[in-house]
This record gives sequence, C-alpha cells and structure tokens, in this order.
Amino acid sequence: MFDQKEIDVFDIDEEDFDTVIADDISFEGTIKFQKPLMIKGAVNGKIDATSELVIDSNAVVNADVKASKVLVRGKVEGNIVADLIVHVTASGSVNGDITAGKVVLENGCFFSGKCTMERKSV
Repeated sequence: MFDQKEIDVFDIDEEDFDTVIADDISFEGTIKFQKPLMIKGAVNGKIDATSELVIDSNAVVNADVKASKVLVRGKVEGNIVADLIVHVTASGSVNGDITAGKVVLENGCFFSGKCTMERKSV
C-alpha cells in the first residue's frame, strides 16, 4: 500500500490542477513546469518538470518525460524519469524506458522497455 503523501496528486480532480492541456489541444515543443500539470490532449517533444505530471486516459504523449511523480492513464511513447514514482494504471501504456525510485505497473497496463529503480540519496 502507498503512503498517502506519495499518491495524493494522483487522487485530485482536473479542477485542482493549475494547468491542464485540454483534450482538444495538440502541443509540439518543450514543456517546463514547477506546479502539477495534467495532460488530456496530445504532446510531442519533451517534458521537463520539477513537479507532478498526470497523463490522462485519452492523452497521447510522444516525448521523453522528466518529473518528480508521473501517473500514466493514457499513452506515452518515450522514456520516463521520475525522482519519486511512476505509476502506470490499467488503462495506461508506456513504450520506452522507465527510471524512478518506485514503479507501479497495474494489471492490464502495457509496458515495453527497460525498468530501472534507483533511489536518490538524501
């Protein structure tokens, strides 16, 4: 079971996010952010963050991703690096390598790549 502090961002609703890339938006380029972000649309390029990222159910992300926590409910084509945790839900799909302190792959998800778990020294 997870500690609540590790998954709290995964339990909040869309209206709780400062920034949401809506499902009718297609973005190409580099995204950098410091507050939690939810992607519901399409992103092509690179994501570089110091905060949490939620890739929602119908989102399609073709990008390498770096964030503190990543929740994948949609589709990611690219490598994911997270400081704390990567959680791929049953509806999620990742085609790329995952590097994180903790990795959760729910039953029914798709994952093709290499998984490396490494903890940051404090």
